[in-house]
Amino acid sequence: MSSRHDGKAPRDVDMFGGVPRFYLPAEHWPETGPGGQPPEGSEVSLYGQEAAHARVLRLKPGDAALLLDGCGRIGSCRVVETGRKEARLQLLGWRFQPMPASRAVMALAFSKAVRRGFFMEKAVELGASGVWLWRGAHSQGRLPENAAASCAGQMIAGAKQCGNPWLPEVRALPGIGAVIGLAAGAAYRLLPWERQEGVAMLEPGMVGRPGVTVYVIGPEGGFSPRELAALAEADFTPVSLGGRILRCETAATLVLGLHWWASQLPGGPDFHAPKGDSADGPRP
Repeated sequence: MSSRHDGKAPRDVDMFGGVPRFYLPAEHWPETGPGGQPPEGSEVSLYGQEAAHARVLRLKPGDAALLLDGCGRIGSCRVVETGRKEARLQLLGWRFQPMPASRAVMALAFSKAVRRGFFMEKAVELGASGVWLWRGAHSQGRLPENAAASCAGQMIAGAKQCGNPWLPEVRALPGIGAVIGLAAGAAYRLLPWERQEGVAMLEPGMVGRPGVTVYVIGPEGGFSPRELAALAEADFTPVSLGGRILRCETAATLVLGLHWWASQLPGGPDFHAPKGDSADGPRP
């Protein structure tokens, strides 16, 4: 297809209520030009699944598109050409969305029964800043060496669907000791689990707070006594999610949902008033 540059603004494509989104790793973006923006006339190319996505959408030269790099950058683009193996976009400019003030890290025990693809998509949609997959004493199966890399496709799909410009940092950890070591600098450390007696419910005031909160979810077989003792010594606060035993990915998704909800409430660290409104109510 030929390029169309007639000076008109790009035509918006109605997808998820706005412009279609694509992912391009940060290392494939052009160097910053004058004024902190891309040099005039900068073009980028999409390949593989991203090019196929553009083709499926039947984008035409001049159509608008957005690019995400997973590190907070959002690029405004105009389609130049789409083909079978490559889609070319003119990069018109970019902006950076700051990292959320309230950051949730989910340390989820590995289990072959856990639907990691489902959870990874939800983790991006709910704004997790990190996902630590760790091997518990009662974990079923082995934690694959490429566990972190294998989740990339699901996370990118989730980011494109919801427009989140930040992808969680994914780590694969050998055990609870590694989790505790990484969580040492967190502002809050919580341990949601199925025990009820003597354990208080997780309350809204405990989630969505400024800073980093690390949540640890155990494997389907539960925590071992050694793991629980180590978490207690590291000042993880045990909390209950209610009187029902939840699957690992269900518990993790619930906790991330509560964290996201609390952080977005009026007065919360990441609250943004709707367009045309202020934190005190609608503008006159």
